Amino acid sequence: MERKRRGRLRTNDPEGTRARILDAAADLFQARGYHDTSVQDVKRVAGVSSGAFHHHFESKKALGLAVVKDRVSDALREAWLEPLLAAPTVAQGVAEAIGATSGDLRAQGFVRGCPVNNLAVELAFSDSDFREALQAIFADWQRTIAERLAAEPEPPAFAGVSAHDLAGFIVAAYSGAMTMSKAEQSPERLDATVAILMRLLKA
Repeated sequence: MERKRRGRLRTNDPEGTRARILDAAADLFQARGYHDTSVQDVKRVAGVSSGAFHHHFESKKALGLAVVKDRVSDALREAWLEPLLAAPTVAQGVAEAIGATSGDLRAQGFVRGCPVNNLAVELAFSDSDFREALQAIFADWQRTIAERLAAEPEPPAFAGVSAHDLAGFIVAAYSGAMTMSKAEQSPERLDATVAILMRLLKA
């Protein structure tokens, strides 16, 4: 929407401003961590004033929770849930999701880790609101995989294991591999993990 005020044309784009703040915060939290990122850092990177920032977010915590809901959740959906739902089998969906992540990390040349894992490690113990928001993402991730698993023949390697527990194992395997890849600054752990998962998930 455009307005004229005192003879000058002004562009008012509150949604665009909010998106820039969220994008800046998500990138900074991923690179530095939540605690080591200040509101001033976010405002500088987003190119917004204090007034613009506080129009959308009353506090750094409010911003952090919005990042979890609007950016971290979307990133997981794009990287994991959409490939999983589009693939003909869970095994192929898992292979595509992890393989694409590994390829992106190689092209990037460094590993900052999984946004969900990073924030969970940093905040889930100390803040119940963040813990609840992050737990919801993990639960949706696990539920999506479990629903796909329940519709397929049971892998012999996991005979008697519930779809819910097997989905949790897949999420945990990926999350652990990503954390190790971050420590090693190499996606090789992801490659090894997906190779093992493919063998185990064979029907």
